[in-house]
Amino acid sequence: MPHPIDLKTLRAFVAVAREGNVTRASEQLHLTQPALSQHLKRLASDTGVTLFRRTSKGLELTHQGALLAAKAEQVFAALQDFGQTARHLGAQVRGKLRIGTIIDPEFTRLGGFLKALVDSGPGIETELRHGMSGDVPEGLRRNELDVGFFLGDIRDFDPVASATADGSDSLFHVRELARLTYRVVAPPSLAAFVRGQDWVALAALPWIGTPHASVHNRLLSEVFGKLGVRQNIVASVDQEPSMLAMVRTGLGLSLCRESLALHEQQAHGLVIADKVAIETALSFVCLGARMDDPAIKIAFDAVNRVWN
Repeated sequence: MPHPIDLKTLRAFVAVAREGNVTRASEQLHLTQPALSQHLKRLASDTGVTLFRRTSKGLELTHQGALLAAKAEQVFAALQDFGQTARHLGAQVRGKLRIGTIIDPEFTRLGGFLKALVDSGPGIETELRHGMSGDVPEGLRRNELDVGFFLGDIRDFDPVASATADGSDSLFHVRELARLTYRVVAPPSLAAFVRGQDWVALAALPWIGTPHASVHNRLLSEVFGKLGVRQNIVASVDQEPSMLAMVRTGLGLSLCRESLALHEQQAHGLVIADKVAIETALSFVCLGARMDDPAIKIAFDAVNRVWN
């Protein structure tokens, strides 16, 4: 390549790739159309790639142009990341951040989050506290945690927000990370009793119970409470692996994430109830009043980068 590609040329290329139109891209960049076209010609010449083809609707990326556009987006994402890190380093944020963790680290992308946190705030010392989902909002309220991962509806722990439709008066600041589905799993011996059955029929079967602070308890209590039926709990555990182990022994039914349910079906022959499911969310939370805390801001920036 005869000349290094400058950022102005790359920015012009990305703008046209996004807009599919030179006029709109030039307005966005405050450039004249001839100047923008010159950038595109220079990039095409330097790379030896035909970047666009003309259509009735404007400019369309070629296959090779699309590959280069994806790389260009990565360049600007890296520049933004660099800028955020530089700002955080310049701020010299220091202190301890107590993080509430739940379920397995791989599912919450905990490793990636901690790496992003260290990159952005090297002066921040992290302390992980693992527990059940319901422990996180309580830990925030008691000032035992600064931030944490949470499963379910935070309004279950915030009576003020529960009274408003939009949660505008919420005690907590919430960043939803992902939607997920929970399914009911049963041992093979109960297959005939769970297939095709609704929640009312399933409630009467033997269940593995969990503590109130667990998301399983909260999700099932809401479902059965609305139906006015009582869940037949025959044993209780406080860890998801133990819960599934008890299902494998044939003791009773349990609720678990859909990805785990499918794995258990393949690996151990557990049966998934085919007529019921519960939707919920994984979120990252802190007290709303503490959102201006520099370390907490860095934590939310880090989790946004990992989950975006």
